[in-house]
Amino acid sequence: MSGTTGDGSGAVTRFGAAELVAAVPALADLDVTLDARDFTRVPSACIRPSDISRLVDDAAASGADGIVVVQGTDTLEETSYLFDLLWPHDTPVVFTGAMRNPTLAGPDGPANLLAAVTTAAEPRFRGLGALVAFNDEIHAARYVRKTHSTNVSTFASPNAGPIGLLVEGRAVPIATIPRRRTHAPTELLTHSVPIFTVGLGDDGALLRTAEVDGLVVAGFGVGHVPDRLAGTIGAFTGDGPVVLATRAAAGPVLERTYGYEGSERDLLARGLISAGLLDAFKARLLLLVCLACGYDDATIRAVFAEASGLG
Repeated sequence: MSGTTGDGSGAVTRFGAAELVAAVPALADLDVTLDARDFTRVPSACIRPSDISRLVDDAAASGADGIVVVQGTDTLEETSYLFDLLWPHDTPVVFTGAMRNPTLAGPDGPANLLAAVTTAAEPRFRGLGALVAFNDEIHAARYVRKTHSTNVSTFASPNAGPIGLLVEGRAVPIATIPRRRTHAPTELLTHSVPIFTVGLGDDGALLRTAEVDGLVVAGFGVGHVPDRLAGTIGAFTGDGPVVLATRAAAGPVLERTYGYEGSERDLLARGLISAGLLDAFKARLLLLVCLACGYDDATIRAVFAEASGLG
């Protein structure tokens, strides 16, 4: 999908897969056979978890040696990670998009698409799950974040860095990553799992009226909330799993450094689950998948302990 317009009404989803491929002549120079397909044409903000579940099924049935997914960048950090959680195969799946639509000077879409196809065709990227190719860098979906609303270098992995680079037309690995656990949900990905981001002076009014299946708390710093919220948040653990993440752009939730009421140590003692290095958005998707798999509390904790990056 790609957005463009010529009437001044704003960029809209317009180009399909075949048109995107045709717009990048350099793709013909690669030693690959391309099969361009439209899965859906919607703004990325409208993509649902169920769409990604269907995309996983379609990708598995394609029999391709490598797969490229092109979408808008609004939700790319989330869709690629959800795909990664559900993709058990070694076939590389590379997500990409563009920050500058074709009506702007220097659109980056063609270069990103060429980089994504090159990466998907490179055997050394097999078995690494879902990837993101953008601005001549290759990121693991489990680490990548959208860090700027408009800049072409928006996609970065603050806690890990890129795992590959595009160099003179080649996709080159520069780091190794461990194998990750994948999941096979037995239910639809429809559980209610909101993110509650704590703000200065927050009184928790929204929490007191919430009816949810699970909750992600994006706390201050290393996982802190105001003391008056600690009991309210802890009470949610009686109704469903509650995950503690940080609202900071990078860095981990700690476990035993601070001990005051509302600290990470206090909240974890109340039954919250640490997200570790997972940001709140990824923690939400992982919890959504855990609930759809029907995992019990012990299994959910084990899954987060592994996915957190902190062991």
